[in-house]
Parts: sequence; structure tokens; C-alpha cells
Amino acid sequence: MRVVYEAAGIIDAHLVRHALEAADIPVFVKGEALLGGMGELPMFGLVQVCVPEAAWMQAREVVDALDLGNPVSLEDDQVDWLDGAAPAV
Repeated sequence: MRVVYEAAGIIDAHLVRHALEAADIPVFVKGEALLGGMGELPMFGLVQVCVPEAAWMQAREVVDALDLGNPVSLEDDQVDWLDGAAPAV
């Protein structure tokens, strides 16, 4: 098995897992049981999505197409709202 994605959390890991399964790629989520032992503390690098070596290239294309690594940019009015100002209506 080869790691195709290191998840920030269990939700990201399962989003990737479901996308890979939809592409008929066998997948294993490694480390998901470790998160419960950490309580509410954020732990990174524990959850990995793994695929067989032979399917890694195809899996990499699926993961790249998900575009999970790019943060969404906020518009100026959204930034003001996050700072406590009322959103423009």
C-alpha cells in the first residue's frame, strides 16, 4: 500500500476514500481509529489514505481532481463579516 493523501482530519480522509471507491480503486484509511484517543485536540498527519502500488497513479489523478488543498479565498465583504461587522445585504 502507498499513501496517496495525508488528511487533515477524518472528514477529508473519507471524502477522498469515497472518490477513490467511486473510481473503483481499492482504498484503506490508515490511522482513523487513532483520532478518538486524542479527544478534542487537533492532530495532523495521523490519517492517511492508502491505495495499492499498482493503482497509485490513477488514485493520484483522482485526488488531484478533488482540489482539496486550495483554500477558498474570501471576498472583502466576507472578511468584514468575520471581523464582527454585519454582512452587506
